Amino acid sequence: MPIDGPRGTDEDALDETLEETFPASDPPANTVETAVRPKPATDAPSVIDNPKLNRYEIHIGSLVGFLLYERSDKSVALIHTEVPAELRGRHLGEALVQAAVDEARRNGQMIVAVCPFAREYLRKHPPGK
Repeated sequence: MPIDGPRGTDEDALDETLEETFPASDPPANTVETAVRPKPATDAPSVIDNPKLNRYEIHIGSLVGFLLYERSDKSVALIHTEVPAELRGRHLGEALVQAAVDEARRNGQMIVAVCPFAREYLRKHPPGK
């Protein structure tokens, strides 16, 4: 039902203005779509196993993050995780622990988490779940 009088005209003008400011490709700010934020682009470095030093490593420039381990036929003990201060906050420690878990799973080995960081990661992300 249209509203008579000057108020109805103002609302019609407002509706036209809103339509002009929100083309079909740009949803209005109050929609669910705008709440989704794309993940920042990362140069996800790969984790490598360095069996000579008994550790998994991530190399970024001249910096190296690592997870020291001891491996036997039946198990892998995760001893110590270290990520340089300049690389912290990029979830590199998590990537190192996950690489160890993935390899242990492929080899049918049990994980023994001695490292407090690895133990906490496994508590939050239990293998096989």
